Amino acid sequence: MEPFGRLFINIGLIMIIVGGVLILGEKFGLGKLPGDIFIQKGNFTFFFPIVSTLIISLILTLILNIFKK
Repeated sequence: MEPFGRLFINIGLIMIIVGGVLILGEKFGLGKLPGDIFIQKGNFTFFFPIVSTLIISLILTLILNIFKK
């Protein structure tokens, strides 16, 4: 059961880091960048943050590579 517990702890830590990046990113305009798709027609709203997703992926990749070494 110990490896299963460690897995849950690691998943929780990753979720905390991702949540922190999202909260801090919103303060710097993440989610409202040029290239993010936002369509609103009547009652329908579609939002797909392509550029924001790429930036978050790049930042997390750099952070994880630093900790991996």
